[in-house]
Amino acid sequence: MEPTGVLDIFRAQGLRPPKTLTLSITGICNLACAHCWVVAGEADSAANVPKSALHRMIEEFAAIGGEGIRITGGEPLCHPGWLDLIRFARKLGMRTILLQTNGMLFNDESVASLRELDFPGLSIQLGIDGASAPVHDLTRGAGAFQGFLDGIGYLLRGGLGPRITFLFTEMSHNLADIPAVLELADQLQISSVVSGTLIQGGRAAAGALIAPPTAEQYLELLDRHDSDPRFRELYSRQGNVATLGWGNSEAVREECCTFAENPYLTPRGRLYPCLLCHADDYSVTGVFEKGFIAALTEGAPVWASLMRISRCRADALTACRDCSGRDSCAGGCMGRAWGSRGNLLTEDDRCGARRAIYGRKKTSSHGG
Repeated sequence: MEPTGVLDIFRAQGLRPPKTLTLSITGICNLACAHCWVVAGEADSAANVPKSALHRMIEEFAAIGGEGIRITGGEPLCHPGWLDLIRFARKLGMRTILLQTNGMLFNDESVASLRELDFPGLSIQLGIDGASAPVHDLTRGAGAFQGFLDGIGYLLRGGLGPRITFLFTEMSHNLADIPAVLELADQLQISSVVSGTLIQGGRAAAGALIAPPTAEQYLELLDRHDSDPRFRELYSRQGNVATLGWGNSEAVREECCTFAENPYLTPRGRLYPCLLCHADDYSVTGVFEKGFIAALTEGAPVWASLMRISRCRADALTACRDCSGRDSCAGGCMGRAWGSRGNLLTEDDRCGARRAIYGRKKTSSHGG
């Protein structure tokens, strides 16, 4: 099928065409993090995807007007072709290329090669779970924090500091560390810290070591933000924590999530409509054999039905009926609902925290 054909199919189904493709290029990892959703780094994890298959995916994605690539794993630096993949994506005109990594495998040689590929659309997103070894290493293993700092050192000395962002996973044991992570980023001149709440799927579902923060912990974080001028200053410059924005907007949510714009391709060749919605019934398999455009064509009607489910969730969910945040939240992320509860038609796992924050904001606005 010609590229324009699949775009016509997407439009006919009411879907927006993909803009950013997340490519998991390997299931191999140098760590075995307790919060890993894809359970990377195991003996039976997926191997490195052949370079030819990855090139074909990017070529077909570029042919339909794709704008950005997110390269992840496993640990993408475990794939011997990771630099070549960035080079190839850039050659095909990708406007943005984001490399998600734990940072531990960088060295002078790889950073020098990456520096040669530098352009304004390049981002290097480093996973961080705490501002110190005891906190960070609880989920990633002994020595991970020092390896993280060593990797940052290579990047900074190589002139790639402006391309670094931190990705923080919010958990019960580390949520209070967010101000310290912002301080660390400031010391290292890292301009952006983005966070997301732990989903209890994959390895996180199997163990009792870690858990998502409680509603009370989120309220404490808000109190800290409101009372600590230094925290507010750093956050205004560097931070992006969803919780701190909940309740500040009364805008009505006019559409469902944009999942079809951000598909996720696993190293086993399964294509999901987004990075979070790992519902196998709404995926396409055998993508490396079928081709990316053929997979999109197959997935379009399935994802259109998923979009219809997303649009009706707020009306269908009992928890939404009497919630003051109903119009802006609409039951939260459907992918998170599936990942944490195995059910598309339920509120996501952050519902309790959002309701507590909405209630706090409502009380504050009435002078309570």
